[in-house]
Amino acid sequence: LLKDYLKKLPEGSPDRADSEKSLEIIFEAAKHSNVAIADMERLEKLWEVYEMLSMDEEMVDPSNKLLREGPIQKISERRKKERHLFLFNNMLLYCVPKFSLVGPKYIIRLRLDMEGMKVKELNDVEFPHSFLISGTSRTLELQARSQADMETWIEACRQAIDQNEKKTESFKSASSSLVPDLQPVTVERQELGKRAPQWIRDGLVSMCMRCGEPFNAIIRRRHHCRACGYVVCHKCSDYKAALQYDENKLNRVCRDCYGILGGQMDSREKEDKKRGILEKEAGEVSERSLMCSFLTLMDKQGKGGTRGWFVIPKDEPLVLYMYAAPQDVRAQTTIPLLGYQVKQLAADNKCTFQLSQSKLVYTFLAESEEQRDRWVEVINQVASGEEPWLEED
Repeated sequence: LLKDYLKKLPEGSPDRADSEKSLEIIFEAAKHSNVAIADMERLEKLWEVYEMLSMDEEMVDPSNKLLREGPIQKISERRKKERHLFLFNNMLLYCVPKFSLVGPKYIIRLRLDMEGMKVKELNDVEFPHSFLISGTSRTLELQARSQADMETWIEACRQAIDQNEKKTESFKSASSSLVPDLQPVTVERQELGKRAPQWIRDGLVSMCMRCGEPFNAIIRRRHHCRACGYVVCHKCSDYKAALQYDENKLNRVCRDCYGILGGQMDSREKEDKKRGILEKEAGEVSERSLMCSFLTLMDKQGKGGTRGWFVIPKDEPLVLYMYAAPQDVRAQTTIPLLGYQVKQLAADNKCTFQLSQSKLVYTFLAESEEQRDRWVEVINQVASGEEPWLEED
């Protein structure tokens, strides 16, 4: 009403100055009212969440802000498990739904503080839309319901981490002057034992990630190194070391981590010069590859075959590596691609393609027609001497 009144009020009116001042006061009062209403709504929502979670007193803080909450799936070895995340400005709560008509609706399984938290997309072919949240005490592999949902979670977590870092920035800059300069070290070594690692899933390896010997259920079983997360055999993990992230308790670690934590040289550094062409880690090669995925190498009769993880590295584009699993430390075999002809097969299964050179023939079964077409395209390019990897760079 006052705005309409001012529009109709003549410029030279003696009431105009007082009316404009009144309008400014009303705008300011309305602004404060909107802030108070928004804050009240935030508190109401916060208390609703607190009641759903039955949180400990030390977690309950009226100044907290709920940034995002929603269902998520935890990736485990046996099956995917339904979970629920609550992201606040200062912490992330990882919860399990509780099917009860009364009382809390969720049980808090884990609290991760923003301090030291990291988040990244996993790009896991087996579990699409998956991402990793790493805290100092625990690491979670999670799967969202869609690509958009995953990106929203990652962005929300990163914003919360950034805001937390800005708040502590002044403290860090003040304290950094008291710390002497040290020789630069890699992030992995610097954080080894100080934060929980990402565990490599059992199904992603077929051999010990340290000695390369194949696993079996009787004499060479799988164990996890609590320092680096690698899957190793009993012989390579028969060591104990105090880990800072686990309150300096003694934990099973692999021989390499035991040496690093004890100030000795990493055994892999000593052996690097002796490594043969097959001794390339599948995970590292896949990260910088032209193409990688599961394929089945068919037998000569075409009735069966061996499923494996196949990779064409960017730094060796003329070699096709075959691994038993995506995180193996040694390839089973290699196929030189130069001079090979590649073609799709007019067979009952449309996902097959073939490599041939003279009397050598390899038949592969892809997991989809789209994947088959991509393999045929890449192999055609590298076998003919083209350099698609340079265009991508």
